[in-house]
Amino acid sequence: MPEPTEEKLSYRLITGPDTKEFCERISTALAEGYVLHGSPAATFNGTDVIVAQAIVLPAAIASADAAVANAVDQLDEEFDGEGHA
Repeated sequence: MPEPTEEKLSYRLITGPDTKEFCERISTALAEGYVLHGSPAATFNGTDVIVAQAIVLPAAIASADAAVANAVDQLDEEFDGEGHA
C-alpha cells in the first residue's frame, strides 16, 4: 500500500497468474481509488493463465477528457466549425 505522502501513478497495468492473489491486488487497487480501464486480457503460457488489467485514477480520465475537449475546441476555432461532421 502506498505511503500517504507517495504520489500514486495515474495508470497501472497489473499482470500475473490468474490466482486469488491477483484478484486481491486488483481489489486493493480499487479500494485505493483506482477504477478498471478496459477489459482484462488473458493468455496461456503453457502452464498458467496469465492475466492483465489496466487501472487508472479517475482524475487521470477527467484530465484526458479535458485535454481532448480543449483540442477539439482549438480545431473548431481554426476551421470556423467547417468540415466537422
